[in-house]
Amino acid sequence: MVAIKFPRSALAIAAALLVLGAGLVLGTGTTSDDAYAAGAPITTSAAAPAKPAVSAVGALFADGNHFCTASVVHSAVGNLVLTAAHCVKDGMAFAPGYHDGVAPLGMWTVTSVAVAGGWTSSADPDLDFAFLTVRQPGNPASLESLTGANVLGTNRGFEHRITLTGYPDTADSPVVCDGNTTQSDSYQLRVACPGFPDGTSGGPWVTEGAVIGVIGGYQLGGDTPDVSYSPYFDDDIAKLYASVSG
Repeated sequence: MVAIKFPRSALAIAAALLVLGAGLVLGTGTTSDDAYAAGAPITTSAAAPAKPAVSAVGALFADGNHFCTASVVHSAVGNLVLTAAHCVKDGMAFAPGYHDGVAPLGMWTVTSVAVAGGWTSSADPDLDFAFLTVRQPGNPASLESLTGANVLGTNRGFEHRITLTGYPDTADSPVVCDGNTTQSDSYQLRVACPGFPDGTSGGPWVTEGAVIGVIGGYQLGGDTPDVSYSPYFDDDIAKLYASVSG
C-alpha cells in the first residue's frame, strides 16, 4: 500500500474528539496557545513520573482479540494512552503489560479518543497518532500510578537510538528491538527492526524515557515486518496532547 501525502498547509490541525460507542465526532473547539499561534515550536516538558515505565506498553483489544499496540503517556489525570490513529475502532480496551496471554493489571476500557483534524478529514499519514482515555470500573487508582509512563517527546529531530515494542497479531507477548531512527520524509521517521508485523501498529518508539513516535504513518507503519515508520512528533501532536492531558 502506498500512502498518499498531503501538503501540510492544506491540513486542518484542530483536534477532533471521537466519543466511542456514540459514533459521534465532535470538534474540541480548542484554540492554539500564544506560542503556537505565533508560530513558535512547542516542546513538551512535563516532568517524568517517579515510577519507571515498566508496564507502560500493552495490547489493544476489540472483540476478544488484540489487534494493535499502545502505551501509557504521562498526564495530569494519569489515564492517557498513545497509539496510532489507524488503530482506532469501537469497543477498544487496553491491557497494560500483557504477556503470555495474561493481562496482569486487567483490561482498561477506552472511553474517548482524540485524533488530529487532518487525520479525521483525510487520513494524513503525518498525523497517524491518537490519544486514548481509559478507565477501569471499580478501580480508584489511575493507570499511570500502576504502570508508570513515558513523557511525550516532541520536536527532537530525526536521529535517535530507540527501543521499539509491539504485539504481533499472532503472538501473546511483545517483540522488542533497539534500533537507530533516520528521516524517511519531511514528517516521517524510519527504523529497521526485524519482526514487527500486523498488530504492532501503535507501538511506542522510546528514547530516554520519552516516546517520540509510534508505528504508523507511511504505509500505515510499513509494508514489511522488518522496516517500520512513524509520523514525526512536532507541534501537531503537542497541540493535541495539550487538549487532552490536563
